[in-house]
Amino acid sequence: MPCGTSETPAWRRREVLLALASPALLAQAAPSAQQILVTADRVRNGGRPFSTLNTLTEYRNGAVASTLALRIYSKLDAGTQQYRNLVRYVAPAADAGKIMLMDGRLMWFYDPSSSATVRVSPQQRLTGQASNGDVLTVNLAKDYAAKTAKREQVVDADRADRACWRLDMTAANDRAVYARLEHWIDAASSLPVKTKYYADSGRLLKIVYYRAYQTVLGGTRPLEAIILDQIDNRLTTKMRFSDFQAADIPDAWFQRDYLPHLGSR
Repeated sequence: MPCGTSETPAWRRREVLLALASPALLAQAAPSAQQILVTADRVRNGGRPFSTLNTLTEYRNGAVASTLALRIYSKLDAGTQQYRNLVRYVAPAADAGKIMLMDGRLMWFYDPSSSATVRVSPQQRLTGQASNGDVLTVNLAKDYAAKTAKREQVVDADRADRACWRLDMTAANDRAVYARLEHWIDAASSLPVKTKYYADSGRLLKIVYYRAYQTVLGGTRPLEAIILDQIDNRLTTKMRFSDFQAADIPDAWFQRDYLPHLGSR
């Protein structure tokens, strides 16, 4: 090589180019927190109109305290890409025929015994530590902003180690039931594993573990959710989902004025 030349060897140039390219390649390879949440919604919900039976059992100090059965009808709104939900009480007999409707930002409760329709809050307790909003089908990515995503090992409901994304999520609009969530999503399957729910004050309200996954109607869903009350540790609530059915749900069902007609069916 002539004296004084500054030419860089080819192998060194390749190393420099790879070093410069690596951050960009890594950024492309790692999905954003919001992308992870969107994928999890798609895997879980499937997008088809459907109904399911949700049986909620409340335990106090390990003993059954109450049981509530709900038939839930869910249909995706093409405009908002969020689900509209109609909830019919099935059991106990004293509550059979009552209806809840969630359409957009409004939730209504209809009681056929009084023929009254009143506004209710999604945060209102339904049974145990399950709120009205907890029984609804939702696309979380439409109501929450996922700020950060970190890889973590989590012990699931069956005491197995799971490699997960931990998402720190905050309410993005007034449809969101909670101010903040920590949500663990299986990194391989995009299925929910665990969620922590926080109040506006920052207080931890409950921890939910998901289990018994099954593919039904185009979505892979957990068929059980175990809710651990963080205010009163004597309380645990189990939600069990069954009898999934594809359903051609009329749009009229999601109108407040139509609820008395449904109550008489």
